Amino acid sequence: MLVAGAAGVQLLHRVEAVQSQPARPLLLAPMLGVLDTCVLLPADGTSDLAQRCTRPGGSAAGLVEATVAPLEPPAPREGGAPAPYRLGYTLQAPLLQLFRARGDVWEVDPERVDRLVRTVRDNARPVVLYLFSTHFPVDAPLEKMLARDASNLLQTQEGPLQVDAYFGIPTYPWTFARTDTDITARRVQATQALLEGLCKLPDADRAKIEGITLLGEVHHLFPDFQGGMGWRPPYRVTDYSAASVEGFQRYLAQQFGRIGQLNQLLGSRYARFEDVRPPARDLRAGPQAQTQAPTWQQWAEHIDSFAHGRLPVSGWAFAPGVPQPWVHVYRNGRWLGKTGVNMRREDVQKVHPEVGLADTGWRMDLDFRYWAEGVHRLDVFLETAPGRLVPMATRHVAVMGRAGGGALPAPRPQQPLPASVAPTPGVMIDVDMPGEMQTLYYNPLAALWHAFRGQQVARYLQYFDQVVAKSCLAGTPRYIHQLLAFPNPGWDESKYAVEASLQAGRSPAMGGLRLGVSLYGDATYGPRFTQWLAESGPRPYGITEFHPLRPLDGPALQGVLAQHAAQGAQFLSFFMEPRWQGALVERPHNPFSFDPENAHYHSADLYQAVDWIRQHGAAP
Repeated sequence: MLVAGAAGVQLLHRVEAVQSQPARPLLLAPMLGVLDTCVLLPADGTSDLAQRCTRPGGSAAGLVEATVAPLEPPAPREGGAPAPYRLGYTLQAPLLQLFRARGDVWEVDPERVDRLVRTVRDNARPVVLYLFSTHFPVDAPLEKMLARDASNLLQTQEGPLQVDAYFGIPTYPWTFARTDTDITARRVQATQALLEGLCKLPDADRAKIEGITLLGEVHHLFPDFQGGMGWRPPYRVTDYSAASVEGFQRYLAQQFGRIGQLNQLLGSRYARFEDVRPPARDLRAGPQAQTQAPTWQQWAEHIDSFAHGRLPVSGWAFAPGVPQPWVHVYRNGRWLGKTGVNMRREDVQKVHPEVGLADTGWRMDLDFRYWAEGVHRLDVFLETAPGRLVPMATRHVAVMGRAGGGALPAPRPQQPLPASVAPTPGVMIDVDMPGEMQTLYYNPLAALWHAFRGQQVARYLQYFDQVVAKSCLAGTPRYIHQLLAFPNPGWDESKYAVEASLQAGRSPAMGGLRLGVSLYGDATYGPRFTQWLAESGPRPYGITEFHPLRPLDGPALQGVLAQHAAQGAQFLSFFMEPRWQGALVERPHNPFSFDPENAHYHSADLYQAVDWIRQHGAAP
């Protein structure tokens, strides 16, 4: 109790430290589509917008203002309540689009850089500068040239990843396992050119830049990026290049010092750290899988979605009239814990429209590293009222031992389960995972491999942080722009390996970088992100992308924004379509843009909610 109490006091102090910072309204910084509609236009455009963008001294400042000005709150009256938010914008700088070809030579296009710089100069609003270069394309000719060089690409167990697609958009698997690559050199070259231009601005203009976000979502990749995010085998992840293998060996040497220490953990007989290879095969797929016990080498090579010792139990539930259903999980008759039904499941809503807007998903991750060998029984119950448990499913999972070969081990002893009742009419339940008789092979080397992969993500972001830190903008807060995998019940987080980078703002390993996260669905308004932030360490953060994927009225959205501001959010960015003279600019529209004419994902409703806050809201 003393330890728990001390931890609680420390957490309270961290929360108070964030909340005691000087308060000012949250900065809303919409990310506008001004690149293809303005910054990147050729100089021969004839429309009024094109000429404003491309004439000598032109910029996207006017287009920015025309787009965001309708959301500007009225000026507060003297002595009255402050505005509900400050309104700025996010300026996306597509690093690979800042190049032009001169024969066989690629050089930075000074005019494109200058248009971005002049946009900051000519618009008075605060701005978040987004140095954008991730696996998503910017339709730059340089991308295709770089992609032809395998050294620029991440590698799975089977070799370099190929250019993939995500809902029809190409994805480029750029490597971050090393920094001595052409893709990294081009990113640095463009970043330095843009920073040099910004540093020529007067101090007052540079002061408009309230934050810089780095690169975008940097994480490990896998084949079939659109459909391969879950647990379906085969398990293929990055990065298995020679640089990564050697880096992993050095990492193990730093962690363990002597090879004997690693051998003791793994039950292996490696002679040197240089002999260790990253886990790359599924034991079930080998010829020994069903016939004989695996050798220590085969066990050390094993990797799948569960090899690091985590087993997700997940599904969905709908209980009409129950404000907060809970799911309880028992192992061999003993209670393991409970989790709320509060995760977004768009797939359930499509099949069962009667659930309405309810968040029906749930998930609990179980740590099986210390479970005894044997077949374990998992029983899942839905609690619809205090003490009222409705059976959902029973699953058996087999924790495999090293001596048993492919034969299933013996069942573990069972304790009596609690009393339960039949579901009432209208209750719908399903358990997606685990599958019946899922076999589990725990390999500590897989956990070490994932930790190393996470370090690769963090170190690459640190590398770019140092590029910015050497400029005149060294004092401007810098943020990562990272995805959160855990709020999505259907994603296997181990494939992304972003945990180390999410320690930005509290880990010395991340230097001066702050946390920046893209929040979608229930991560925007539900309890899971807030709980994670409190447990991992409250700190200032930026919301680099934001979309609830459901309608929220003005008061509800204002409550969400106030919650984020209270727990440390410095800015919040959502997509917007560019508008000129009141009309949408013709371009392929982003389905996630807040816009009164966007019917996708309730985006029109969300725009109207922001507009309600503009008219009626007040700063928290």
